[in-house]
Amino acid sequence: MFGLTIVLLGQAISILASSMTGFALSIWVFQKTSSATSLGIMTTAFTLPYLLIIPLAGVMVDRYNRKLMMMVSDLTAGLGTMAILFLLATNHLQVWHFYVVNILIGLGNAFQWPAYSAAITTMVPKEQYGRANGMMTFVQAGPGVVAPLLAGMLLPVIGLTGILLIDVATFVLAIGVLLLVHVPPPKQTVEGQEGKGSLLKEATFGFKYIFKRPSLLGYVIMLFIANFFLGFPNSVHVPMILSRTDNSSLILGAVETAGAISWTLGSVLMSAWGGPKRRIHGALLGWMVYCLFGNIIFGLGRSLGIWIPAIFVAGIGSNIGIATSQAILQAKVAPDVQGRVFSARRLLTWFPDTFTPILGGLLADRIMEPAMQSRGWLAGLFGWMAGTGPGSGMALMMVIFGLLTILTMLSGYIFPRIRNLEDILPDHDQLPKVEETAQAS
Repeated sequence: MFGLTIVLLGQAISILASSMTGFALSIWVFQKTSSATSLGIMTTAFTLPYLLIIPLAGVMVDRYNRKLMMMVSDLTAGLGTMAILFLLATNHLQVWHFYVVNILIGLGNAFQWPAYSAAITTMVPKEQYGRANGMMTFVQAGPGVVAPLLAGMLLPVIGLTGILLIDVATFVLAIGVLLLVHVPPPKQTVEGQEGKGSLLKEATFGFKYIFKRPSLLGYVIMLFIANFFLGFPNSVHVPMILSRTDNSSLILGAVETAGAISWTLGSVLMSAWGGPKRRIHGALLGWMVYCLFGNIIFGLGRSLGIWIPAIFVAGIGSNIGIATSQAILQAKVAPDVQGRVFSARRLLTWFPDTFTPILGGLLADRIMEPAMQSRGWLAGLFGWMAGTGPGSGMALMMVIFGLLTILTMLSGYIFPRIRNLEDILPDHDQLPKVEETAQAS
C-alpha cells in the first residue's frame, strides 16, 4: 500500500492544482462570453473524445508499461496547460482554444482510470482493493472541497498566469513521483494470451470478455440502465435548486460544497473500512442509498434544511457503491486484461451520459415544468408532494427517476446471476497462469 499511497499523494497535489485551474478558467471563459453554453461545450469537448478513445486506451494499458500509461494523462494535461499559458502570455488566448485543449485532456484522461484501476491490482493484495479504491476516490474528490476557495484567494493575487504555473509545476511533481515508484507488471494468464492479436482484436476483446460471462454481462446491463435513469435527475439537479431558491448562487454553492465534503468523507470511510466482505451488497445498497437520499428526499426538499443532510448521506452512499463495484471487477478480472475490460465496461455504462443530459433538459422544459404549474395536468396528482411553483416539475423528475434507479439496483438481488456474481466468477488469482499451463502440458 505504501507505493500506491505515495503515487496517489502526488496525484492529489496535481488534481488540486488542476481543479484550481479549471475554476479560474471557467470564470475567464464566462467573463469573456457570458454564455453557459460555452462552458457546456467545454465539457462535451472533454467527454466525447474520452469515450471514443477509451477502448484503445485499454489496449495500451494492457500492452505496455502501466506506469508509462499512468504518466500519459499527466503529460497531456500538462501540455494543454502549457499551451494555454503560452497563449495567455502572448495575448492570443481565445475561447475556442479551450475546446481544443479539453479534447487533448479528454484523450489523455482516457488512459488514467483504466491504468490506475489496473495498477491497484498488482500493487496491493485483493483484500485491500476496497480500501485502495476509497483512497483513489479521495484523491479525486478531496481537492474539490478546497480548490475553489484557494483559487478564489489566489486569483486576485497571482492572476490566471500564476495559477497556471502552479498547475504545470504539480504535473512535473506527479510524473516525478511515478518515476520513483515501482508498479509491478501483471502476471500473464491464459485469458490474456487469448486476447492478443491485432489492435482491432484487442480493442474489442474487453467487450467480448464481458459478453461471454452472463453474470458480468447482467451486472453491466444493470449499471447501464441505472446510469440511464440517473442521467435525468443529474441533468436537473442544479436548475431545480436555482428555480426553488430564486437563482440563489449562495444556496447552490452551499449544497455543492456539502456534496464535495460528503464524497470526501465517504472515500475516507472506504479507505479505512474497505467495504463489506460481500462486496455486491456494498455496490447495490450503496447506490440505493444514494438514490433514496440524493434523488427522492433531495427532490422533495425545498430548503437547505433538507438538501444538505440528504446530499451528505447520498455522497457517502455513492462512494461505497463505486468503490465496492470496482473492487469486484478488480478481484475477478485477470490483471493482464483489466485495461481492456475496465475500458469496455466504462464505455458501456457511461454511454447514456452522452444523451441523457439533453433529454433530461428537454423533458423538464417542455413537459414536466409546465405540467406541474398550478393548472398543469400533473399538478392535481403530485402538487401536494412536489409543489406547484418553479422547479416542481424537476423535483418530480428526481423522485420518479430515483425510484426507477432503486428498482433497477434491486434487480441485482432478484436475478441470481447478478446476486451471486462473486461466487460464479473465480478470483483472478485462481485463474491458470501461462507458465502453469506450459508445465501441465
